[in-house]
Amino acid sequence: MAVLTQFDSQLWQWCDMSYAQNKALCLELQNSCQVNVNLLLLAQYLDITMDVSGPQQYSTDQWQALMNAVGEWDERFLTPYRKLRKLAKSSLNEQEYQQMLAVELMMERKAQRTILNKLNELSPNGQATNLVSYLSLFGLSDIDANEIGLIAP
Repeated sequence: MAVLTQFDSQLWQWCDMSYAQNKALCLELQNSCQVNVNLLLLAQYLDITMDVSGPQQYSTDQWQALMNAVGEWDERFLTPYRKLRKLAKSSLNEQEYQQMLAVELMMERKAQRTILNKLNELSPNGQATNLVSYLSLFGLSDIDANEIGLIAP
């Protein structure tokens, strides 16, 4: 069973850095394939740190369980709020818009805690890389996953 709680801050800081380098790609996958960016970056992190911390390959079913764990939060709160923020952008001054972004980030952190809690219930049993296993849930092949080209921070 993975125990990443002590790495919570380090893990999500790394994901923040990766997001900054891959923002356009992450948003494209989020908007075109409904990929959860937190899970995408977690898959990348687990693949990159696998050599250091041992096997951490999760199966497609396990990635589905992670999606299910965070799905209700995303559907009920995060996604509607994100839509509201985008709709309101033209009616807000910069400070108000930044405040909305800060609230959205707080909601993302809640989603990340939910993901991490579920991840800690799972024991890695996958055969493919995490990125391949996760993206296969969206009909993307291993070739697609390998060609996505996420840049590591």
